Amino acid sequence: MQGDSGVIPWVMAKTDATAGAATDTAGRAGPGGATLSEVFPEPGAEAAAAGFVLARLQDRAGPVLWVQDRMARLETGRPTLAGLDGRALLHLCLSRAVDVMVAVEEGLRCPDLSAVIAEVRGEASAISFTALKRIALRSEAAGVPCWLIRQAARADLSAARNRWRIATLPSAPHPDDPRAPGDPRWRLDLFRARDGRPGAWIARHERGAEAGMGPRRGAGGNGGTGGAAHRLDLVAAVSDGALAEAAGTGGQRAAG
Repeated sequence: MQGDSGVIPWVMAKTDATAGAATDTAGRAGPGGATLSEVFPEPGAEAAAAGFVLARLQDRAGPVLWVQDRMARLETGRPTLAGLDGRALLHLCLSRAVDVMVAVEEGLRCPDLSAVIAEVRGEASAISFTALKRIALRSEAAGVPCWLIRQAARADLSAARNRWRIATLPSAPHPDDPRAPGDPRWRLDLFRARDGRPGAWIARHERGAEAGMGPRRGAGGNGGTGGAAHRLDLVAAVSDGALAEAAGTGGQRAAG
């Protein structure tokens, strides 16, 4: 199923009339729309998955609890403060997936967190339907969004309210040099949505665009980073196969 037409700012977390499911993926189950969402990055899109999750938190204040298992950290490295808009980052690196799930559940007991994000690489018996159901209910009760980034894993039966796939695409044309990569692009597939309808979108990071998103730091030093923010846009996926194929030609290179 294709997404709605038009350009949809990726960083917006509020519902937009033209955005459909793309801007309502936080779900409506808990206070403030908090619930459990899963993201399945294809090989090479692990960093894009982390960026996508951070973009969904732009209107929430408070520290972020980020939990990784050892294999995820070795594959993609530690998260950085860039993109957090001045929020504190609480980082845990644990050896086993079962420890990650325990830490996520404990983190969701704290309503002052803006989000709990977990990265797990590979298949793990600890990520069961029962465990995910428990986390989803706790997220909704506390009003704290929970995002589970599952690297190199199958999208098996799950209690997550929203489930995404993300993959790299050829970059957009460079405005000055057709042989150079332009703005990076990704394909987003929302293949399960509790409160919206599934769809597919093209995500694009416009590095030069200005937007007033996320908390800002004013003269008193409160809030986030201040200045112009980078913009991430979603557009509907091309339904015509020939046009989609042509869009990846012209000397463009894969982003990610």
